[in-house]
Amino acid sequence: MDILQTAAQALAAIRKSKPLIHHLTNYVTINDCANITLAIGASPVMANDPQEVEEMVSHAAALVINIGTLDATKVQSMIAAGKQANTLGIPVIFDPVGVGATSFRRQAAGQILQAVQPTVIRGNMSEIKTLAGFEAVTRGVDSAVDTADGDQAAQTVAKKLNCIVTITGKMDLIVSNQGLYRIDNGHPLLANVTGTGCMATSLIACFCGVTTDYLASAVGGIAVMGIAGEIAERSLKPDEGIGTFRVRLFDAVSNMTPELLLRHGRVNQG
Repeated sequence: MDILQTAAQALAAIRKSKPLIHHLTNYVTINDCANITLAIGASPVMANDPQEVEEMVSHAAALVINIGTLDATKVQSMIAAGKQANTLGIPVIFDPVGVGATSFRRQAAGQILQAVQPTVIRGNMSEIKTLAGFEAVTRGVDSAVDTADGDQAAQTVAKKLNCIVTITGKMDLIVSNQGLYRIDNGHPLLANVTGTGCMATSLIACFCGVTTDYLASAVGGIAVMGIAGEIAERSLKPDEGIGTFRVRLFDAVSNMTPELLLRHGRVNQG
């Protein structure tokens, strides 16, 4: 079956089963991640304290670990939740936000990835190059590198960590041991709204919560965000800007159907 068709079936399953997605995420985009999870048809929970994360994740269909706003206690919670998810066979979606910006972030990401087996990693080019050990430059949590060696960086991380790796950018790249896919959906306005990367990670988790085809899950989550960005931009009037675009983005995700995903998804293998 075509990978986009598998993703479309998973989208229908999300709407039907409303999987619970446990987020250990950052306080800048936590509300956006919760709302995008609701928009796609899933159910978000944001529980951070070390005393409850293991119990909470045991109820979830997928776990998001997002290191955007770190502290030592949160790292402890992320490791505890991730290890419990691994024990229970719950997929873990890791977002290494700004991993190359500081030594603390690099060390924390290393600790998490040493203790927790990720299912999918989603990051920008700079973040994935940092995980791969390539030279990369990070401005805050934003990427400041070109796309050179992107395929190699993603393949290096996928092989080293035995997981699926997604690089989001002008052309989205998804790599696993099963192959490489490129997604040519999206709009430049997505880069002007805080949290669209974090929201894409949440969407991937929603797909992972209903199917064990995690490669199709990564494709589905990224394609939905890209298509929604295109729909939101086309709806703008000349005097409307990124505030309206942001609202229309949520509308487009909430109105996404398997048919729209199949019609507008531009996914190519290799």
